[in-house]
Amino acid sequence: MTQSISILICALGGEGGGVLTEWLVETAHYAGFPAQATSVPGVAQRTGATTYYLEIFSTPISQLQDRHPIFGLNPLPGKLDVMISSELLETTRQLSNGMSSAQRTCVITANNRTLTTIEKMQMGDGRLSDAQMMAWVQTNSKTHHIVDFASMAKEAGTIISAVMLGSLGASGQLPFARAHYEKAIQGDNPNASASTQASLRGFDLGWKKIEHQRIQSQYVESILSPAPVPTSTTPTVIAQHFPTSTHQFLSLGYERLIDYQNNAYAQLYVQRMQTVLAFEKQQDPTGTNDFAITRDCARWLALWMAFDDIVRVADLKSRASRWQRVQSEVKAKDDDLLRIYDHFKPGVPEFAALLPTSMANVLMQWDRQRIANGKTPWALPLRIGTHSIIGMMALRSLASLRWLRVWGSRYLHEQQSIEHWLHALQTATTSSWDLGFEVAQCGRLIKGYGSTNERGKSNLLHVLNHLVLNNSQDPAKRTTALAHARQAALKDAGGLALDQALVSHGAPKRPVAEQPIRWMRQPKAIQKP
Repeated sequence: MTQSISILICALGGEGGGVLTEWLVETAHYAGFPAQATSVPGVAQRTGATTYYLEIFSTPISQLQDRHPIFGLNPLPGKLDVMISSELLETTRQLSNGMSSAQRTCVITANNRTLTTIEKMQMGDGRLSDAQMMAWVQTNSKTHHIVDFASMAKEAGTIISAVMLGSLGASGQLPFARAHYEKAIQGDNPNASASTQASLRGFDLGWKKIEHQRIQSQYVESILSPAPVPTSTTPTVIAQHFPTSTHQFLSLGYERLIDYQNNAYAQLYVQRMQTVLAFEKQQDPTGTNDFAITRDCARWLALWMAFDDIVRVADLKSRASRWQRVQSEVKAKDDDLLRIYDHFKPGVPEFAALLPTSMANVLMQWDRQRIANGKTPWALPLRIGTHSIIGMMALRSLASLRWLRVWGSRYLHEQQSIEHWLHALQTATTSSWDLGFEVAQCGRLIKGYGSTNERGKSNLLHVLNHLVLNNSQDPAKRTTALAHARQAALKDAGGLALDQALVSHGAPKRPVAEQPIRWMRQPKAIQKP
């Protein structure tokens, strides 16, 4: 070849894309090849990666006889030889721009994801399908390697760029020896620093991973297939009373509720699920639908019963596993000083949740009156150093109050709402299996915390009351209406789509929430001098 090798690097902020580019230029320098690099910064970290474009001439400088190649400053669609990216969505973003060619380009990409803001904002499951993006990589590349850069970087104690360099070097797309890459990392200093040694470890892991994939070509197909969901050992109470197809969610739910409250609370979960299984078997005795109602209900019921409150937050924030995770993320060594400050702002609803109903109502009425008078809701800003003995003792003391949870107004309210949902589920399933399945899926409307959680419960109860319980239409029409309403409720937080869906099926809109009217004094006009 007498043309340049074109390389496009895509990296998120803080992942060392610029360092990787410098290493590649230095590698070309040590190997004796001409190279040029340019960069285009992204608008923001999650609206576009910072991209780096390199061209490396395929002929060594020693053979050019004082001639100098002319390099391009930006990549051309379909003309890339190599594209390497630190995040799967960024890879597919570039593929959608036509940068890769199925006849020319080697694509090296991470299989891990950093969820975008748009994905997180969805009321439903807004995540893009990893399997579809991996299939897109396979379709739009001549060769491809999909690896977990993040885990290898974490194992080596370095940044992702070192692993990416090793992966690129082992791909066989560049005319450099391994020693050239390692020389670029280490530089001219014979005594490698701790960070340099970590980079070399990451480089080695990336090199070995791609080298292994090249030897075993079938590994690519296995990495593209959906990874099996890890399951825990099925508890005896689950294995004895429920069909196998339901064990996964039931086991996870059972263990979650033991961790959340205690064995008795987990047993309540099992009793509720046994009731669900019983009336599903009445409608589908042979298990034609693989007990999908029970399986879906097991998932959403466990999440609902383990609702977030200040006790739960304190428990999670003060666990040893959390401290270990933070240490790992910041790469703190044994002799490093690590301080963690957690910021909380509990309001009246959080405190009232642990009080009996009568006391909680008084407290909530007081706060509502303050709001009606034009004041902001009362809240208590807290800054707790969980690295300190006092801070950790404060959180552990609060976490130990889980016994108080069952006496609180929030617990009573949640159990009543849960029973209402389960009653609607039984009524619907008795009428039609399809209708019951839709009611079970409506459990996903309960999510989040605070106002988001309350809004989800309000939407669910309104939908159940007007489309399931107090509805005389035939089951098929109610099933269609309920599916439409459920999907609409997950589209937007404001609920406009839900109201439109309700009206289209003959149900009333949700009641308008009361909002205080605040009167503001008109500012006096400024008199000109």
